[in-house]
Amino acid sequence: MAPSFDLWAKGSHKGTPVVVKMENPNWSMFELEGPSEDDFLIGNTPTGSREKARGKNAKQLTWVLLLKAHRAAGCLTSLGSAFVSLGSAVRRRVASGRTDADSTSSNENKTVKTRFYNCIKVFLWLSLLLLGFEIAAYFKGWHFDAPKLQLQYVFASPYGVRDLFDWVYTRWVLIRVEYLAPPLQFLSNFCIVLFLIQSLDRLILCLGCFWIRLKKIKPIPKQDAVADLESGENGFFPMVLVQIPMCNEKEVYQQSIGAVCNLDWPKSKILIQILDDSDDPTTQLLIKEEVHKWQQEGANIVYRHRIIRDGYKAGNLKSAMGCSYVKDCEFVAIFDADFQPTPDFLKRTVPHFKDNEDIGLVQARWSFVNKDENLLTRLQNINLAFHFEVEQQVNGIFLNFFGFNGTAGVWRIKALEESGGWLERTTVEDMDIAVRAHLKGWKFVFLNDVECQCEVPESYEAYRKQQHRWHSGPMQLFRLCLPDIIRAKINVWKKFNLIFLFFLLRKLILPFYSFTLFCIILPMTMFVPEAELPAWVVCYIPATMSFLNILPAPKSFPFIVPYLLFENTMSVTKFNAMISGLFQLGSAYEWVVTKKSGRSSEGDLVSLVEKKPKHHRVGSEPNLEEMKADLQQEQEQKARKKKHNRIYTKELSLAFLLLTASARSLLSAQGIHFYFLLFQGISFLLVGLDLIGEQVL
Repeated sequence: MAPSFDLWAKGSHKGTPVVVKMENPNWSMFELEGPSEDDFLIGNTPTGSREKARGKNAKQLTWVLLLKAHRAAGCLTSLGSAFVSLGSAVRRRVASGRTDADSTSSNENKTVKTRFYNCIKVFLWLSLLLLGFEIAAYFKGWHFDAPKLQLQYVFASPYGVRDLFDWVYTRWVLIRVEYLAPPLQFLSNFCIVLFLIQSLDRLILCLGCFWIRLKKIKPIPKQDAVADLESGENGFFPMVLVQIPMCNEKEVYQQSIGAVCNLDWPKSKILIQILDDSDDPTTQLLIKEEVHKWQQEGANIVYRHRIIRDGYKAGNLKSAMGCSYVKDCEFVAIFDADFQPTPDFLKRTVPHFKDNEDIGLVQARWSFVNKDENLLTRLQNINLAFHFEVEQQVNGIFLNFFGFNGTAGVWRIKALEESGGWLERTTVEDMDIAVRAHLKGWKFVFLNDVECQCEVPESYEAYRKQQHRWHSGPMQLFRLCLPDIIRAKINVWKKFNLIFLFFLLRKLILPFYSFTLFCIILPMTMFVPEAELPAWVVCYIPATMSFLNILPAPKSFPFIVPYLLFENTMSVTKFNAMISGLFQLGSAYEWVVTKKSGRSSEGDLVSLVEKKPKHHRVGSEPNLEEMKADLQQEQEQKARKKKHNRIYTKELSLAFLLLTASARSLLSAQGIHFYFLLFQGISFLLVGLDLIGEQVL
């Protein structure tokens, strides 16, 4: 007896049903089921049922197509609104007329800045002239497959020319072949070699990080050094000095002071210094009041203010170390004004010093509370995650040396004193003291599992100034430290690591080849196609290096292409800073405090607030609180008026240069080169119009 099919029963569905989810005002497709078994039983299905099923399927297909069309229309509407917003932002920038040349606090010398900008403008106008020339030649039949040149076409006639234009273009081609292409090719090959060396260094660092993870290697303190507060005299609780240097940072002072006052350490074994270099009376008053508040709660905290800011941060720290009570302290923990250490920070760092008399520094890594604020903060998070996870950790494990990050670290005071203390000779006093301590034989420990929260710059202007200081300072230090490194009584490998890897490769060569190769040589090869730049240099190796860079921040993989383009865009600022520091050009020694937004206070100290005891206020204090709130509101209004987006002329000029070169590459049908130049030009354009960071309406 033939089996009966329940599928044919009444109420069973046929064809390809579509379940439509209605979400006013949008429709979306929720589920699309496959065909039922009776769709394939055509021979046993009545003709009427088949026709009915076909009609039903056609209706369902219509619904599917309508839903997809609606979704596509929604995407187009979103893109349209995005372009409208972008156009409005561009109009605002142009209408305001504010450029980086108007910045009163810029740390670049005006003469150097103008000369650099003029050089870029010369390249831009030359490229525009050559583009027009090449387009005219193209329409007259001069078609060359880059980078090969069919010279027999040049001498097609007995005199090598057919008219005046052909004669001019022929001379230009011969000049390119004889005089321009050889030096350009040599410079290109030189930069490629530097690029490969730097890429090899990056690969070795990544392999070292992989080995550390595979073997689960990490610094472990002595077991008897780790103790709870209840252990009393049995615990390892040396006297610790905590310093917070700050200058006009009213947005973040409360959270940093609150965090260090809640450190889980015996009150008799900790002394907190608030080193205020503020020249704003309102900020001074606010910080003084915060310190006084914690003094009333029993915190061992003092307020110090310098009237004259000699030496900037280094001078501030040097002055504080000269206090008489510092001699009673064995260690000093340093935090910038936007850092909030967790309560167990000292318990997880200080024990590493016990029974390790050669350890001079224990450094914790940073984490960022505003890393998802905008595209700029996300890209910074990728860079800094690689710096800590790979560079600092690998150098700490295998070499016991790395550059001190200037904050979130604990120093042995003896190591600071033996190394000469804080010096004001550069803008990277943290790197300076680290190099001098390393030359004295002190070892460093990096703790990748101990994090200290802070924030990264949210505006491109603040980030640009920070990067200028971070890349000019190491070149100043290299000039000053090179004789000391050569004379130091350390082994040859350590000298090689300091001179070639630490300074030359990572601080000088990297910004040099990034700017020269991708912002100058690559566009020039489009107009001098006889000089060849291989596709693997333009695309494959940079993509691989970006992939390695982004591994420590896996959630940032969607931003791998913007990261690659943005790093090349920032090479302009880094190259300019590197040259300024190396040759002492411009205001290379000027310190500009990185602006903070104070976003760290939005929930990061909730646990500390819950632990905070109630404050008992005296009768006159409500008036002080009221005045404090009024002053703070007034300052915020002033800051809001000063805040605005700028147009960055160097970046805009390079944007048009790269876009011009991309148009020229179309004539030679260079696919990868065209796309790279196009997207890199757009990246420069967005940065030049200050559309990548915080937007001020």
